[in-house]
Amino acid sequence: MRGQGAKVSGVAGGLAVVGWPFAVWLALTYPQLRWLLPLLAVCFVLRLAALRGKTGALSRAAQGLAVVGAILTLASMGLREARLLMWYPVVVNMVMLALFGGSLLSRMPLVERLARWREGELSPAAVSYTRRVTHVWCGFFIINGTVAVWTCLHGNLHLWTLWNGMLSYLFMGLLFAVEWVVRQRVKRRHG
Repeated sequence: MRGQGAKVSGVAGGLAVVGWPFAVWLALTYPQLRWLLPLLAVCFVLRLAALRGKTGALSRAAQGLAVVGAILTLASMGLREARLLMWYPVVVNMVMLALFGGSLLSRMPLVERLARWREGELSPAAVSYTRRVTHVWCGFFIINGTVAVWTCLHGNLHLWTLWNGMLSYLFMGLLFAVEWVVRQRVKRRHG
């Protein structure tokens, strides 16, 4: 039963993260749907519960983002200023940039750690490649975060939802796909 509760918490938290832009759009566009805000806060708390006890940089980042999501939701409810919710994607990009960028200062960048977790030992060429991929992801988070800030400052909710709810996810998926293709070529070239 405990495992099933963790799955439900994980799914609810994941929905809060992915569905955030659409819930914000609904809550700001249709005041009668403000009940979505407490539901979002609960989803973030469930996400935090699902991550309890997990260690590692990615888990800690996800825990921090769940806390920020809950705080932004509760603050927007308490202050009756739902536009605060629009800043969550900016925070996500800042945290991810700090996570990936900070790992470049360590002995083993985050992408290399993930690759070693999946692949085991890596060749020197693969280690160099993972460092370059970490740089690329840092660039993505800088660009994506900058556009997210611009959409917040611009104040057009439809534009904000389009970028943060669809286009940023499409570009992220495209980056994953391109990186996967390049990685397959690098693996074939270096055996």
